[in-house]
Amino acid sequence: MDEHARTGDPVAGDDVVALLMRQHGEIHTLFDEVRAAEGEARAEAFRRLVRLLAVHETAEEEVVHPHARTAFDGGGEVVDDRLAEEKAAKEKLTALEDMDVSDPAFVPALLSLRNAVLVHARAEERYEFALLRRTTSPARLALMAKAVRAAEATAPTHPHPGVESAAANLAVGPVAAVMDRARDAIRRTMGGGDG
Repeated sequence: MDEHARTGDPVAGDDVVALLMRQHGEIHTLFDEVRAAEGEARAEAFRRLVRLLAVHETAEEEVVHPHARTAFDGGGEVVDDRLAEEKAAKEKLTALEDMDVSDPAFVPALLSLRNAVLVHARAEERYEFALLRRTTSPARLALMAKAVRAAEATAPTHPHPGVESAAANLAVGPVAAVMDRARDAIRRTMGGGDG
């Protein structure tokens, strides 16, 4: 038995809040990696960022937000605020997907997206995640984490065959494809639980 299991501390594997906060850290790191890289390395890092953002936001929309709406007082308002932030970030991401990573406008657009995503992440951690942890049973948090891990496992991690560049691969529509796969995996996983 590991230390976390003995002490009852939540770990990313058994608590959706810990898992999503770990993803927030990974997202922050990937933004820095995309910004610092050039050429194909930037395109590859951006592809990984898009994938993680798609899985993360789908998990929140399918797993976290529906539960948060009823888990604590004011949950509906908290969720509506987070959804507005997510919509604004998705619009920025869509604009970035249409750009070549070598375009001079790419990095300023990336930094705008980064700011929107980080502001959103801080608001989630403060207003949604903290209340979820206080009002939701460990068993429910574990089921929710299982659904998020299922979404991560089903999202594509490599470019589509026959698509030779990350920029061309993005043109295939990865955000929508990743979100669809993640959504299906989440629904299969959550359907197996007791809600």
